[in-house]
Amino acid sequence: MSERILILAPRGRDARVIQDVLQRDGITGRVCEDLGCLRACLQGHAGGAVVTEEALSGPELEPLLAFCDAQPSWSDIPFIVMATRQTGRRSAIAAGVLERLGNVVLLERPVNAETLSSAARSSLRVRRRQYQTRDLLDERERRERELRVLNETLEQRVRERALELEKAREALEFALDSAGMGSWDLDLLSDSSRRTPQHDRIFGYAEPQPAWGAEHLLGHVVEEERAAVAAAFAKATASGTLDIECRIRRADGAVRWIVAKGRAGYDAAGRPVRMAGVVMDTTDRRMTEDALHQAQKMEAIGQLTGGVAHDFNNLLTVIVGGLDMVLRRPEQTERVTRLASAAMTAARRGEQLTQQLLAFSRRQMLRPQTLNPNRLLLEFEELARRAVGEAVTLRLELDPAVDPIRIDPAQFESAVLNLVVNARDAMPDGGVVRVSSRNVHRDTRATSERGISPGAYVEVSVTDNGSGIDAQTLARAFEPFFTTKEVGKGSGLGLSQVYGFARSAGGDVAIESELGRGTCVRLYFPPSADAPAEEPPATPNKVPLRPAASGETVLLVEDDEQVLAMAIESLEELRYTVIVAHNAREALEHIRGPARIDIMFSDVVMPGGMNGAQLAVEARHLRPEMKVLLTSGYVGEPMTQKPIADDVDVLNKPYRRDELAQKLRVVLGRG
Repeated sequence: MSERILILAPRGRDARVIQDVLQRDGITGRVCEDLGCLRACLQGHAGGAVVTEEALSGPELEPLLAFCDAQPSWSDIPFIVMATRQTGRRSAIAAGVLERLGNVVLLERPVNAETLSSAARSSLRVRRRQYQTRDLLDERERRERELRVLNETLEQRVRERALELEKAREALEFALDSAGMGSWDLDLLSDSSRRTPQHDRIFGYAEPQPAWGAEHLLGHVVEEERAAVAAAFAKATASGTLDIECRIRRADGAVRWIVAKGRAGYDAAGRPVRMAGVVMDTTDRRMTEDALHQAQKMEAIGQLTGGVAHDFNNLLTVIVGGLDMVLRRPEQTERVTRLASAAMTAARRGEQLTQQLLAFSRRQMLRPQTLNPNRLLLEFEELARRAVGEAVTLRLELDPAVDPIRIDPAQFESAVLNLVVNARDAMPDGGVVRVSSRNVHRDTRATSERGISPGAYVEVSVTDNGSGIDAQTLARAFEPFFTTKEVGKGSGLGLSQVYGFARSAGGDVAIESELGRGTCVRLYFPPSADAPAEEPPATPNKVPLRPAASGETVLLVEDDEQVLAMAIESLEELRYTVIVAHNAREALEHIRGPARIDIMFSDVVMPGGMNGAQLAVEARHLRPEMKVLLTSGYVGEPMTQKPIADDVDVLNKPYRRDELAQKLRVVLGRG
C-alpha cells in the first residue's frame, strides 16, 4: 500500500491548501488534475482520497464509479468528500454518486486543518487494515491452495501406496502359495482371524471359512497332541514367539503334519492382542526325512553289523579254536591252561566291545550318582599319567567352584580315559594334554540342533596340541567302527562310547579341531541339584573268595537255559542252596511260599511283563529282609526310562564265578 492521500480539488488553490495541511501533519498528498488522473492513481494502491464534491461530475465520473464497484471483496477505498453546506437534501444523483463511491466521509466546508488531518489519518488506518485483510486472505488462499495440492498429492500417494500394498500382498500370497504356506492374523481378544485361502486349504477346506480362531485350530489337532499345542499357544502370548509342529485331522479326515510359526503383538499396556504368522503342511517333508533317516539307519546298521561281525569273529576264532584244542587233548594241563587263558582274554575283549556298543546305543546298565567331577578326575589322574606315558605332559586345570553332576562314575572315567588316550596318540612326538573342568552357560544357538535345553552346564574338556583332525574326518568322528588308526590299534568305538555316555547323562559332546593346531573334546553335563555323594571309605581291592555259610539260599531267576545252568553250577560249587525260577511270576510264587530265601539273584531283562527291577521292588515289599542282586548285560527302552533303584546292586554280564562269589558276599554281608 502507498502511504499517500490523493487530492482532487480543481477550484483555485484548494488542492494546494489541502496538500499543505496534510504535509504539516506528516501525511504525503498527491494532487490529481481530474477524475481520470484520480482513477489512474487509485489503481496504484493509494491510501485514500480527498475529493471536493463539485469535482464529482463530468464524463470521467462513470469510469471512476465503475472502478469502485469492481473493487475486490477486501478493498473499500476511503473517500473524504469535502461538501458545500446545503440547506436541504441532496439530489438523488448526488446521493447515488456518494453511495457508489462506498466508503465516504463527508466534511462540510469550511473544514479546519485538524479535522482534515484526523480524517486523513483515519483513512490511512482503514486502508492499512484492508491491505492486512488482503494479505490474510491471500495467505489463507495460498494455504488453501497448498492444502488442496497437498491433499491431491496425498490422495495420489495413498492410491499409489494402496496399489503397492495390494501388489505386495498379491506377491506375498503368490509366494506363500508357491511354497505351500498360508498366512494368518489372529485377533486374540475376539478369537477371529484373517487368512489367505491357502491357510484354509491346508486344513482341508476348498472354500474359505467364514470364521476361524484358536479354538478351530485346536479342534483340528489330533487329540493326543491337543494339550501340548494349547500350552504352546499360551506360552507364545508371553514369550512373543510361536513355533509348533503337530498333526492335524483335515476336514476330509486325512491326518497331516503342519508347522505353524508366528509372533504376538501387544497393546500399550503390554497385553497380547494379536498373533500373526504362517502355517505350512510338512507331511511330504517329514516322509522324505523319515525315508532318509531310515536309509541312514540302515547304512549305519550295515556298518555296525560289519564291524561287530569282524571283531567278534576274530574273538570267537580264539575262543572256539582254543576250546576245540582243549577238547582234543584235555590231558595236557599246561596247554589247556594256556589255551583257556587266551580264550578268557578274548572273551573279556568281547565283553568290553559289547559294553562300548551298549554305551553308544544308551542301553548299558548305568548306575548314576551325584558326584563332584573334580574328585573323580583327581582320583583318575595317576591312571591317566600312566596312560599318556613319559613323552606327554598331563595337566589338570580344575575349577574348584564346579557344580556337581549326576553320572555313572565308571563310565565317566572310561570316557575321559578314552579321550586322553586319543590325545596321546595325536602327539607321537610328545606334547601337552589338558584336562579341565568349569561351569558354562550354553545358549539356544548352541543347543537348538543338539536336542538339549539351553542353560547351565558343567564342561569337562580334554585338549591336546597334536596333529588335529580334518573336517571330513571330524564329521564322522562319532560313527561306530569308524577309525583312522591302523588295523588292530583301534575298534572305532571309543568316541561312540563317549557320545553315548554323554547323551545318556542328559548332556552333549562337541569336538573342535584344526589341522596342525590340536583338538579339544568338550563334554557337557547338566548340573545336579542334589548334594554330592560322600566319598566311600577305602576298601581292599578284592574281597576274599568265600563259599556260602550254612544253609544260605539263593533264588535264581533266569530265563536263558544255558545261562541258568552255568549259574546253578557256579552257585552250587560255592555251596549255596539254589531255588530256580524262569520268570518273575515263578519267582513271586517262591517268595510268597514258606521256603528260606536269603538273596534273590535275578536277570533284569525277562519276558512276561515284569522285568528284574520291578520284581526287586515287589520282592522287597513281600520280604523286606531279603537281599537282592540283579544282573544284566543289556537294558531295553523301558529300563532307560525307569532306571534301577540306587540301593539295588547290579552284577554286569558276563561274570566269572569269583566275581559272583564276591558280589554275593558283599550284598549278604550288609546289615
